[in-house]
Amino acid sequence: MHGTLMVFLVVMPLSAAFFNWLVPLQIGARDVAFPRLNAFSYWLFLFGSLLLNTSWLVGDAPNGGWFGYAPNSQTLYNPSNGMTFWVISLGVLGVASIAAGLNFIVTIINLRAPGMTMFKLPVFTWMTLITSVLIVLALPVLAVAGIQLQTDRLFGTNFYNPINGGDPVLWQHMFWLFGHPEVYILILPAMGIVSDILPVFSRKPLFGYPFVVFAGIVIAFMGWFVWSHHMFTVGLGPAANSAFAISTMAIAIPTGVKVLNWLGTTWGGSLRLHTPMLFALGFIAMFTIGGLSGIMHASAPSDAQQQDTYFVVAHFHYVLFGGSILGIFGGIYMWWPKMSGWKLSEGLGKLNFWLMRIGFNLTFFPMHWLGMDGMPRRVYTYPADQGWDGSNMAATIGGFLIAFSVLVWVINVIVSWRRNDRAGADPWDARTLEWSIPSPPPHYNFAEIPVVEHRDDFWFKKHPELVEEYEGHHGPRGAPGGSTVRRRLR
Repeated sequence: MHGTLMVFLVVMPLSAAFFNWLVPLQIGARDVAFPRLNAFSYWLFLFGSLLLNTSWLVGDAPNGGWFGYAPNSQTLYNPSNGMTFWVISLGVLGVASIAAGLNFIVTIINLRAPGMTMFKLPVFTWMTLITSVLIVLALPVLAVAGIQLQTDRLFGTNFYNPINGGDPVLWQHMFWLFGHPEVYILILPAMGIVSDILPVFSRKPLFGYPFVVFAGIVIAFMGWFVWSHHMFTVGLGPAANSAFAISTMAIAIPTGVKVLNWLGTTWGGSLRLHTPMLFALGFIAMFTIGGLSGIMHASAPSDAQQQDTYFVVAHFHYVLFGGSILGIFGGIYMWWPKMSGWKLSEGLGKLNFWLMRIGFNLTFFPMHWLGMDGMPRRVYTYPADQGWDGSNMAATIGGFLIAFSVLVWVINVIVSWRRNDRAGADPWDARTLEWSIPSPPPHYNFAEIPVVEHRDDFWFKKHPELVEEYEGHHGPRGAPGGSTVRRRLR
């Protein structure tokens, strides 16, 4: 339940909240393409969320792991209603996500403001488009697998029942064929958020904007060819293991390109370490650690040693908490003034960041050692003579620190709301379209649809004294190749 709730009811809906609110502002639109479809997606999501948690009240909660491996999820071994509720609710949540994904694709393709070409889009909007395509293609795979599992449970079919000739490994193939694109559905929005935060607080344009965009596209494409690295211990054979090991190592290349471009953006910049920037830098550090341990899992012999140990738990939390959650919190602090019209406290924001960062590392870094020492995951007891007490106690303390850091954020919202420190239209001196309108935006977003002639126009309107200096270095701003300022502007 923890894994299912965090993936489907925390990270995905938080990302979708940014999609809904921010993308129309960044492309110069007054709303998404299909508002009623958007409402349908939300209410269906809410129904699926309640359905999933209803299982607590009608017997047993789902207990087959968030991945629902057959045959453990079959009626023979799991006769309670928990897995039935799990499968149905994931189908409902999948339909809600696909509806939203279609809506965002059409919105970004068709509703861009005049002059807003694809390569003038903010990186977050690009990542929204790529993520939406992944959602539309990946969620049907999970839906088909879920229908087959449900018919096995309710009607006696034998898709995954090995006793009657079914193949439980087929479930693993179908789940992870959805599951690994799902990893990028969870992380790409945070990558987009960080790519929009870093230029603002480095006071220079994003280094290698086209490479960051194309790296996101390549990651999404290659994400379809790495699923069986979750299955190295199943017995697929050396040829399959080698192929998926190579593809898994290869997908680290576009990911490394993004990290290089983020660091290049900060290099030589005039850094302002406000709370959004701290979360963005924390994202880069923690996500890089998760990526490096992921390369270790790309090696089949190494993965066989680490399979089903706490090392795996450490790895994916460094990607999905150190990556997705830190990135989302950076986005919350970045765009909260625009959403609400008032600022959050910088002091409490930095306390929120450091408590979360320290608590996160205290929780999950010791799990690398626990896993390498052989502690199995999903088992809450262990022999007293193993020497694991200290690391597990550290993880427990770290978990409470993470919870306290979220409480600090709640206190920050309440205190800042009572203080009502008005933010103005653009408290960060940023450059994308959402900062050109009042905070919070009016219901219709833009009184007049903006015309985008140049990616730096909004910035130069606020700093007209730099126009002559820029054109002296680079020629007229409308000239070919002049859509990005190629030097540091403090």
